[in-house]
Amino acid sequence: MAAGSRGAAAFAALAFAALPAAAQADDEGRRLFTGVTPACALCHTLKDAGAAGAVGPSLDELRPDRERVIKALRNGVGQMPPFGHLSEAQIQALARYVEAATK
Repeated sequence: MAAGSRGAAAFAALAFAALPAAAQADDEGRRLFTGVTPACALCHTLKDAGAAGAVGPSLDELRPDRERVIKALRNGVGQMPPFGHLSEAQIQALARYVEAATK
């Protein structure tokens, strides 16, 4: 096997191995979106999560990036309170999920 072929095969294997972790992050983010207290789904609409909240903005329309979600979770925005009880890992999982679900 040529060196370039081995490199491509190794890259493909690494990319494939990362898929379960990404899927787990999406599952964790989705679970948090609907299960954190208070649940994001109570106020926000997000089709991927089956959420039809009407108090906060529709995330499907707003399409926030990861940094915007992180900032809102840490600091609150408008009527949304900060979610200081979430761990950094939970904040990151929610932000990754919302960003991916609204692309």
